[in-house]
Formats: sequence, C-alpha cells, structure tokens
Amino acid sequence: MADYKAPLRDMRFVLNEVFEVAKLWAQLPALAETVDAETVEAILQEAGKVTARSIAPLSRSADEEGCHWNNTVVTTPEGFPQAYQTYAEGGWVGVGGDPEFGGMGMPKAVSAQVEEMVNSASLAFGLYPMLTAGACLSINAHASEELKATYLPNMYTGVWAGSMCLTEPHAGTDLGIIRTKAEPQADGSFAISGTKIFITGGEHDLTENIIHLVLAKLPDAPAGPKGISLFLVPKLMVNADGSLGERNPVSCGSIEHKMGIQASSTCVMNFDQAIGYLVGEPNKGLAAMFTMMNYERLGVGIQGLATGERSYQNAVEYARDRLQSRSPTGPKAKDKVADPIIVHPDVRRMLLTMKAANEGGRAFSTYVAMQLDTAKFSEDTETRKRAESLVALLTPVAKAFLTDLGLETTIHGQQVFGGHGYIREWGQEQLVRDVRITQIYEGTNGIQALDLVGRKIVGSGGALYSVFADEIRHFTATADAQLEEFTRPLSAALQNLDELTAWLLDRTTANPNEIGAASVEYLQVFGYTAYAYMWALMAKAALGKEQAEDFYASKLGTARFYFARLLPRIHSLTASVKAGSESLFLLQAEQF
Repeated sequence: MADYKAPLRDMRFVLNEVFEVAKLWAQLPALAETVDAETVEAILQEAGKVTARSIAPLSRSADEEGCHWNNTVVTTPEGFPQAYQTYAEGGWVGVGGDPEFGGMGMPKAVSAQVEEMVNSASLAFGLYPMLTAGACLSINAHASEELKATYLPNMYTGVWAGSMCLTEPHAGTDLGIIRTKAEPQADGSFAISGTKIFITGGEHDLTENIIHLVLAKLPDAPAGPKGISLFLVPKLMVNADGSLGERNPVSCGSIEHKMGIQASSTCVMNFDQAIGYLVGEPNKGLAAMFTMMNYERLGVGIQGLATGERSYQNAVEYARDRLQSRSPTGPKAKDKVADPIIVHPDVRRMLLTMKAANEGGRAFSTYVAMQLDTAKFSEDTETRKRAESLVALLTPVAKAFLTDLGLETTIHGQQVFGGHGYIREWGQEQLVRDVRITQIYEGTNGIQALDLVGRKIVGSGGALYSVFADEIRHFTATADAQLEEFTRPLSAALQNLDELTAWLLDRTTANPNEIGAASVEYLQVFGYTAYAYMWALMAKAALGKEQAEDFYASKLGTARFYFARLLPRIHSLTASVKAGSESLFLLQAEQF
C-alpha cells in the first residue's frame, strides 16, 4: 500500500480558489474573529502530518488484528491508544468545537478537510473522534449549561469520548418503536434501561470515560417518534469536582463481527437502570439528535470520499510501476520488458473515474459544509434561511452519492491491481470492505433517496429544489464565454433535471409508489448534475493557469473527462426513473 499523503494542494484549491472561503468568513462575525488564512493553513499542514505519520501506518495491522471483547471489556488494536492520544493532544477531536468549552471553533469547511484526512488514514480510527464530535454538537445545542460545562471540555480535548445510542435489535431505521425506558428519579435524573445495537465506539480503551447519548421513552410518552427523549448517560459517573466516580450500570454485551472497519468497536450496549440526564425537552429527542444529523451525514459522505482517495493514491502508484504488456500505439518504456499499465486506455478510464469522483466529491462536500457554516453563523435572516434550505436539500445527496461513488472508486482501485487487488497485503480489498458500511449507516442510501424525493422535493413542492437549480442557472447565464465547453453540458444536464423533477412532482400526486420507485435513480441524476456544477466551478478557477502549473492542466483534463464520460450517465438513469413504478409490482410476493 502506498504511503498516504494528504491532498493539501487540492484542498487549498477548493477552499481558496474555487469557493474563496475567506470572503464567506468575513461576512460571518463569529468566524471572522476566529479564522484566518494562516490558522487554516497551519491546521491543514499539521492534520496532514499527524494523519500520515501516526494513523495511516496502523491501518492494515489494525484491520488484521481488529478489536477484542472480553467480559464487557473492549480492547482496540495495538497502537490505537497511543495514536488516539497523539491525535487528541493536537486538539483534533475539538477542531470544530465551541471555543467557550475548549474547542478550536473552526468552520465546517475546515473541519471537513480534517475529517477527510483522518478517514483516509484509517476509516476505523476516524469513527471514534467523529462520534465524539457528533455527540458534542447535540450536547452543546440542547443540554443545560451545567451538563455542557461538566462534559464538553473533556470531550473536546479527547480525554473523554462520545457515542450515540439510537437503534435497537427490533427497530432498525424505525426509531419510533424503540423500547428503551427512562424512569424519572427523585433527584431529577433518570434510570435508563434497554439494549442498543450497532453502537460505534460504545466501549473501548482509548479514553478514560465514554459519554453516551441515548434515545429512550418516558413512562407517559406518546407513541411513535413523537415520544422519544434524549439522555446523557456517562460510562463513569462524574463527581461534583469533575473527578470520575463509580461505574454506571451500562456495559458492552458483545461486539459485532463485521465485513470491514475491524478496528472500530461496534457494540451491543446494555443499560440496566443506568443514571442519565435529560438533554433538551421531553419527547423532543429526535429533534435534538437531528441537530448533529446533517453534520454526521455529511461526515459519512466524506468517509466515502476519503476511502476513495486512499484507493486512488494506491492505484496511481501501482499503475506507474507495474509493467505489463505494451501500449496500443507502440512501446513507451523501450528499455523495459513491458510498459507501465498506466499507458492502457482501460486503466486510464478507471484512474480518471476515481480522480473525477474524488475531486468532485471534495468540492461538493466543501460546498455543503459552507452552507452549514452559513446556516449556523449568518446574522442575516434571508441568507441563513437560504443556506438552511440548501442544507436540507443537499445533505441526503452528500451522504448517499459520495458513498455510492466511494464504493465504485475503491472497486476501481482494486481492479487496477488485478489479482493483487484481491490479496490482503496490498490493502485495496480492505478499502472495499471498509467503505461498504458508509452506504448503510446514518440512514441507508435508500432512506436518503426517499428523504430527498419524498420530503425535500415532493414535500416542498419543488421549492427547495429551485434554490439550488436557480443558483446553477445564474452561474451558467453569467459565465464567461471561455467556459462554454463546461457550461453548455451543465445547462443541458440542469434542464434534464428540471424536467425530471417536474415529471416526478406530477406523477407522485396520483401514485404514491412513484416516490420509492424513482428515488434512488433520481438522487443519482441529481448527484451527477451537482458534480457537473462543481466541475464547472473548478474549471473556471483553473482556466488560463494551465500553462503555469501542471496542477491546473490536470484539473482541466479531469473536468473534460467528467463531462465526456461520467455526466452522460444521467440519461440512462433518467430513463429508469421515467419507466415508473409499474414494473416493480408485476410479481406477487410468493413469485420472488
């Protein structure tokens, strides 16, 4: 496996040249006081070093060893506790955290780059700080000042970790039918009882305490999702002076044996009258959890991108070195027995597909992160509402499309290696196994597609869609003529998406099955069109500079490949959507 190198040049390009993030931050007073170019550059540089030097070298050995469970105690692979301490001491767990409680206070557009780096280095490792950061978001937004002061500082510094305990064996995505109970106690706390499954980082040896956020129901709670409350349940109780006290009756019953992310502890957690504290209002637990959900779902999308980036780096190095056959146009390495496989058209197709997906995904995830920053920090009501609309619309696309392409990209990377890609020592098969979970957790990609079509497109009568579509339309209408080779196909793709959206809005009024039948392919069409917008923006930033630096020539070449070879996928996908739902219901259940 190639040594991981953080793609800092491309991150700088996206932040500074494509989106000119400094202009956005200058308009957001809360960020203008804490963010400057020098600080961001130092963060990118140092994050690149710590992920490449301390975490990436552990990825394969940690996958081979996995986590160990022994009588409720979970031990992570060799080297993980030391690497986590190094990561935490650098302040990386709290890079986006509230400065009032010890976080760095960086915008999501910056912390997104750090997330990509740590997940490229090791997806299994990156899950631990990711879950902690997510728990901190909900605590900071909804918990009492006392709870925030007690728990956030040690969580931001990485001394304590966080987990989120949502689903149960019988529930899956349907959280409205959870059975975990919360019984009020005389001192204002609650006794939490129940079993949670698939809990990432529910138990481990990386930190001295773990703070669980647990969904449970009060005795008088209404049925369904409107009866869910959120509780903070520490592994070890915290004394009044901040020291750790006795063990709370919460334990790990087992860890899952998984396809990938072997070094991440995925736990079955048992709560037996464990002491917990209400976060937010009673029966408003899902709302409190959804505070962090947009961030987490973008974070999962970034995991898909990050794994694809690691696979691409491996594949490019291999393709440049591996000698096999001759170029179709004649020998290129005449002093060698064969040419490097990078001369072959099909290898180039795979590498360019990976490159286009990764760089398009980096731009798109940064764009969505900027909308999160605007929605959180803008003091202008209209600007904030517009950003909130874009976040609502684009979050399911970011989660699903980035992870769908993440799987495709890692498979391409494995294929470049041929038979060696199937062998564990080269590392490519691990990336395929690891990235597969990203399409499943934080709401499966099918659920994300239903959210996009059912709630965001149909539910808003197309209003949310118009916000994004109008932005693209304005860009193509005002773009310089030099960009026509990119804006012309972008305009055509947008017109196709406009027509497909109108078709969907019309058809779903008569047949509710159309939403579920169309949703996955519609999200794909949306994703490829959104990436076309990103590639047009990147082409605009690169055009005219290609003679000065190879980076820009590479960027323009990849943009042309995207429009020529990947964007046309929208046509077959559009045909699938317009085929309707009828063919899905031609068979009776017993005929399958």
